[in-house]
Amino acid sequence: MSSFLKGGMIILSSPSGAGKTTLVKKISKNKNFQVSISHTTRLPRLNEKNGKDYFFISKNNFKKLIKNGEFLEHAKVFDNYYGSSKKLVTDTIQKGKNIVFDIDWQGSRQIRNKKLKYKIITIFILPPSKNELLNRLIKREKKNMKTVKKRMKGFKKDLSKWREYDYVVINDDLKKCYNKIMTAIKSKNKIQYNRNLINNHIKKLLI
Repeated sequence: MSSFLKGGMIILSSPSGAGKTTLVKKISKNKNFQVSISHTTRLPRLNEKNGKDYFFISKNNFKKLIKNGEFLEHAKVFDNYYGSSKKLVTDTIQKGKNIVFDIDWQGSRQIRNKKLKYKIITIFILPPSKNELLNRLIKREKKNMKTVKKRMKGFKKDLSKWREYDYVVINDDLKKCYNKIMTAIKSKNKIQYNRNLINNHIKKLLI
């Protein structure tokens, strides 16, 4: 799939469990798109591989990287640290590739505030319902309800940041959601999404 965007940054954020990681991986399969592999201090989940899904490192090593200024952005999320390597991002963009971020609102805000010379597109992903989100988290976390409750506790705060993004998409159908995102990425002019629809959906998610 071709795109007008070359050497740009695409940021996907969402409440935990809304499907952004799946969408990021799907987008990265397109020619000239590459995932920004984050460093993290959390333990790998089942089937996650070091250097492919994340760079898994200790908290001490993470703090050293912060001190050395090696992150483009970094944040503490659910007791773990996450950060995007400045060098990895720069090297990818200099090759003319678009880099896709799977980061939360803190990281997205940091990147936007840096006023970089690259084109940046920010996209916020919403779950179809709160119950569906809960079911996804239970399945993903292997019924570890302590972790599920912790992530659901942060749901409202994450949701409140949606207005900071260029686009907001409801992930009620993966294929349709993906197509909407790719249309937004390829468009030379910003596409206006249905704000009334999103506002009403947000209200339902907060009930």
